[in-house]
Amino acid sequence: MANVDPTEGSSSDIRAVARVGQICALFGPQVRELTAADVAERTGLNRTTAYRYCASMVAAGILERGGRRGTFALGGLMLELGIQALGRQRIVEIAGPYLRKLRAAVRMTAVLSIRGAQGPVVALVEEDTSRMVVVTVHAGSQLDATAAQTHVFLAYAEASTMDTVAAGMSAAERARLESAVYAARRQGFSIARHAGGLFAIAAPVFDEKGLCATVALLAAGDLADPPPALDQLLATATALTDELGGSG
Repeated sequence: MANVDPTEGSSSDIRAVARVGQICALFGPQVRELTAADVAERTGLNRTTAYRYCASMVAAGILERGGRRGTFALGGLMLELGIQALGRQRIVEIAGPYLRKLRAAVRMTAVLSIRGAQGPVVALVEEDTSRMVVVTVHAGSQLDATAAQTHVFLAYAEASTMDTVAAGMSAAERARLESAVYAARRQGFSIARHAGGLFAIAAPVFDEKGLCATVALLAAGDLADPPPALDQLLATATALTDELGGSG
């Protein structure tokens, strides 16, 4: 009988699990569907192997067939796991009343974001509908490098996280990001202005392990310096930190 290395199968399994995770991480707010060719291009797999992975992930419920022919999207199992993961975050359990109070006090949309695999992910949204224009973001959205919440997360993250977020940026783009992150750490909050007069203000929330979330306000229009709502935002972040037993 031939000798079989007992580690060979387990190493292969580990690589397969890592590849599944890599494929799942390709999806995001701007990438709802991918073809096997897209997966192959972005992972370095050949198209046949990429298709086999996607088909197997469909069978497991990790992916499902997309709306366009030949595409794949995140499946029901990922939704279930995401909801369960959110439910384990105590900050998500307690933040609702704080966000509603903040929204009512400043008449802006209040948002809670938590740490995701590739940056902050929106967990809770309390929309302000008292104005003509409603500024909002969808729960589950992964925020990009221009978001005030991302600047706050990076301000308290390991240096390697900056490299991950800044991958593919030009030197000028990275310099602007690093400047925004430095300001967020120095000030204890971040302000980001966006096209169309939109803006966001974000502040950190800490638990006993460190940064666990951000609270942000979204609105449109003129932005004073400092914004009148900043004090209420910081007070909300501090109150959440105190309830979680954290320290800034």
